[in-house]
Amino acid sequence: MDRGFRFLSKAETTRLVSFVGITVAIVLMVQYSELPTSKLLSSVTTKITSFRMETSSVNYKVDGNNMHLNGSNSNSKDALEEEAIGPQASLFHNGRDSTTAPAPEKAKGLVDSVVNFTTRNDGSPLGSAQQKQINLTSQGAASPQPVVSFPNRTSLDSETASRSPVVSVTSPTTSVESDTNGLVSKDGNSGSVQGSSNMKVNNGKPLSAKNSKKRPSKVVSISEMNLMLQNNHAYSQLEKSATFSAVDTEISHAKLEILNAPIIVNDSRLYPPLYRNVSMFKRSYELMEMMLKVYIYPDGDRPIFHEPLLDGIYASEGWFMKLMEANKQFVTGDPEKAHLFYIPFSSRLLQQTLYVRNSHRRSNLIEYMKNFVDMIAGKYPFWNRTSGADHFVVACHDWAPAETRGRMLSCIRALCNADIEVGFKIGKDVSLPETYIRSSENPVKNIGGNPPSQKPILAFFAGGLHGYVRPILLEHWENKESDMIISGTLPHVRGNANYIQFMKSSKFCICARGHEVNSPRVVEAIFHECIPVIISDNFIPPLFEILNWESFAVFVTEEEIPNLRNILLSISEDRYLEMHKRVKKVQEHFIWHAEPVKYDLFHMLLHSIWYNRLFK
Repeated sequence: MDRGFRFLSKAETTRLVSFVGITVAIVLMVQYSELPTSKLLSSVTTKITSFRMETSSVNYKVDGNNMHLNGSNSNSKDALEEEAIGPQASLFHNGRDSTTAPAPEKAKGLVDSVVNFTTRNDGSPLGSAQQKQINLTSQGAASPQPVVSFPNRTSLDSETASRSPVVSVTSPTTSVESDTNGLVSKDGNSGSVQGSSNMKVNNGKPLSAKNSKKRPSKVVSISEMNLMLQNNHAYSQLEKSATFSAVDTEISHAKLEILNAPIIVNDSRLYPPLYRNVSMFKRSYELMEMMLKVYIYPDGDRPIFHEPLLDGIYASEGWFMKLMEANKQFVTGDPEKAHLFYIPFSSRLLQQTLYVRNSHRRSNLIEYMKNFVDMIAGKYPFWNRTSGADHFVVACHDWAPAETRGRMLSCIRALCNADIEVGFKIGKDVSLPETYIRSSENPVKNIGGNPPSQKPILAFFAGGLHGYVRPILLEHWENKESDMIISGTLPHVRGNANYIQFMKSSKFCICARGHEVNSPRVVEAIFHECIPVIISDNFIPPLFEILNWESFAVFVTEEEIPNLRNILLSISEDRYLEMHKRVKKVQEHFIWHAEPVKYDLFHMLLHSIWYNRLFK
């Protein structure tokens, strides 16, 4: 009996196990028939891990000119204070966008090609463009972008407006295989990539770790940026000040004077097409010279405060600090008379002093600046009167947008990293030109370029493959056309001579974004009389509130890189010659002088801060 019972129990157990096995097999067969083979296993894994994934997801949303973080983890201090910092961003570097470095053998003959290059009398790059009619706008977004008119535009400007692509569609991301085995760093003087990495792009070229950085979630065209500026400044004219101090009265008076500025017909110094409104600019500049007073906070410990760096990639912030603190015309010791309050910190020295190498964390830098603002807000009454709206900072390091978060978002921020997606506010913040100073004793060395008749190269770019845009540029155009020199880093030559020679011998200089949207190539192109071709989505060009950039530069969206040559060839010879003339005339606005002169970069930057103070 006992033995029979055990036999029956064993049989029932066998049947039960068989039934469960058959049931599982049927379920798996159903899933197999409904899902692609490659996704079967991943679907099971996804269901198992979905709960954990949902608790850590963060969604990015761009609304107008502001970026928001949404998600279940968005209230985490670390999540808000730290953007993803790639290994290369964690190391100290002085030459973030430098262009000289040891290069492969194929780059060694590039310099000689400038000398041996022969211009084609028949069918020249620009001449042939007159026979081609290319509809560039049809290749972009379906809906037309808003256009902001410029009072100083000529018929040649209209020609460029009709050809400029107004694309606001993000193209598919370049596929990247990542298998990083070590840190990627940049030599401070050469921009060369060091470290062990197996990261590859479609064409097999090695990339730095940050090349997997996502493209912008929304591309804002230059026309949309113009409209944002127009709307933000127009809105400010409707606002009424809550206080009626002597300074407020002066500001209201200055704004009224500028809005009713006398029309300039001929000016011996200012060339109208360079500006959005030359009449308003001239009157605003005159009022700045007569009225503006700046109070500089004496607080802050060195080297982060009051210690300017005058050479290298981030020298703009140092030169402004040096010249501002030494200025007698604009600086006042009486804060009650001040229209603006300057916080003289160096974003570069903040990074060098406090960043813990290889930590991939900068929350301590953000906390340091937060504590400083809390201190001056408690010590002085000036910040709290306007919540910092009449305060400003000038910062060129890539991390400056993060370092000036929190309460500092309300002040005017002059930033080299002028990127809409990292919080740059058009009409309030100022795009700071990134000027690579190689000699602090002579910051204007080597300025000048060849005349148009001695520029045989159509387009030139050379530099490290930082970011996701440059590898795509080289994939499409490296060694593809004889009149386009597009390459990686050039062989190192003393004084960067070969790089400068290429710029001087080129009609158009490609200014492609690297790790961030900004690049010193923009100013370098202007210095060497080469038309800047800006390929950097959502980059607000320097001194944007004053200069009419579309009159002397070309804007190409990242999506339009495959069509780059056609875009440049579509610019007529007459149009090119006029743009070249304008580039030469705009040079004076981008030069640092040991002793500031009228309309130089120190004055133009201070004017843009003053102008946005009046109209924001």
